Amino acid sequence: MKLLKDKKILVISSEVVPYLPQTEKAVNSFFTSKKINDFGGMTRIFMPKYGIINERRHQLHEVIRLSGMNMIINDLYLPLIIKVASIPKERMQVYFIDNEEYFKRKDLLLNKDGKLLKDNDERMIFFTKGVIETVKKLNWMPDIINIHGWFGCLFPLYLNKLFVDDPVFDNSKIVSSVYAKSFSGSLSKKIVEKIQFDGILDDLSIIDDPSFESMTDLMIKFSDSIILSSDKIDQSTLNSIKVHSKHTLSYNDSLNDEKLIKFLLKNNV
Repeated sequence: MKLLKDKKILVISSEVVPYLPQTEKAVNSFFTSKKINDFGGMTRIFMPKYGIINERRHQLHEVIRLSGMNMIINDLYLPLIIKVASIPKERMQVYFIDNEEYFKRKDLLLNKDGKLLKDNDERMIFFTKGVIETVKKLNWMPDIINIHGWFGCLFPLYLNKLFVDDPVFDNSKIVSSVYAKSFSGSLSKKIVEKIQFDGILDDLSIIDDPSFESMTDLMIKFSDSIILSSDKIDQSTLNSIKVHSKHTLSYNDSLNDEKLIKFLLKNNV
């Protein structure tokens, strides 16, 4: 039964197999996309192009017509490079957001000591704007945007505040998949200043201390609905869902293919 026939679903994740190790998020991002395809939906997956990804083995190639834009991050002009690959045996294209300054290194989001990389705030902003501008350039209008994990937490904010009137995202619903707490400490406190530089002048005191808890809270606040994608969800995340009164799919129901697909579909009717 093709419940998602002709529906376009944009999947955004910091990790996707087979390009990165099999973490809960990487595996779930892949299988959610596969289920969408199996139920008749059309997916496009976006993720960062970390230095650890083997371009030759995975047959990545640059898309010249999409590359070349400059992203302005805190008054710096940084070139956006777009690479693409197809997941073997699946009808799924993966787009990679690349930039030598932010993503050439081998580390993903934490260093070898398990500490946050100091420029993760700027990497998040670059990734967010890079995906949005690329989707606009493709003129591909997603019905549903499914975001996986904290690294994508700025998407709901940017889509609601900067791109709310953009015809490409006019009918898009944002469904965020939340996971277990994956870092301690905080991102750079200058993240608010850098977001405001982009023209988002709303009260962002919610992330004055940009911890895992507050960044997840920001994502939940501006999402249309939430999927619990781990059985170890932090209590602060559950509290945030309750405070913001978000329609939520339980972890157990997220493991059921039909319930997951119907939940995504419900967000587009």
